[in-house]
Amino acid sequence: MLRMNNLSKVYRTHMIETHALRGFEIHVKQGEFVTVTGPSGSGKTSFLNIAGLLEEFTDGEFILDGVNVKGMDDNARSRLRNEKLGFIFQGFNLIPDLSLFDNVDVPLRYRGFNAAERKERIEDALSKVGLASRMKHYPAELSGGQQQRVAIARALAGSPKLLLADEPTGNLDTQMARGVMELLEEINAQGTTILMVTHDPELALRTQRNVHIIDGQVSDLVRKSPSLFDANDKSHVA
Repeated sequence: MLRMNNLSKVYRTHMIETHALRGFEIHVKQGEFVTVTGPSGSGKTSFLNIAGLLEEFTDGEFILDGVNVKGMDDNARSRLRNEKLGFIFQGFNLIPDLSLFDNVDVPLRYRGFNAAERKERIEDALSKVGLASRMKHYPAELSGGQQQRVAIARALAGSPKLLLADEPTGNLDTQMARGVMELLEEINAQGTTILMVTHDPELALRTQRNVHIIDGQVSDLVRKSPSLFDANDKSHVA
């Protein structure tokens, strides 16, 4: 699903070079749920931005679902991002003046789906996160955990093959965080690959693998439990 080989990311100014990633190697298989941990400044954000096609890398190889990303122009990267990826952020990024239905609808309009298909996708996504009965409500009428569920529904409505989550429970209390994590586990069990950045060791322990990043390199790969992919493939290639 996602493979980076000897990847590097260098930020340059006229006075200094900062190596955010160096010799970076990772392979995330289809159906896996992988957490990414590491201290502040370790390179997690750069990695997630590159994985999400939001940032270009300096050197190396990046293959996303069989597509070599290197050298793609902005339009091609945007199309690939829309087709393959879904995003969940720590801040829910919901539009306060729009209902839940319309919040989920926004990215689908950019994708060019017709009204009937958008409606079907929105209702299905909100049903999956347990909010089908509240689709006419507004974000301010929901709890933090419910707002994050809407954000997850918005990502799911586009049928992503890879879901990228950046501290999705960071703004939630413990009980709400566990509820969101259980929902992500259900989504993964249905076949969606998930890559999640987190500072929460409890959440990292619940996933199949924990990738630890430090000083721009992968320093540790720990298999927690079999992934859906491994039910048919027993080779654990990192």
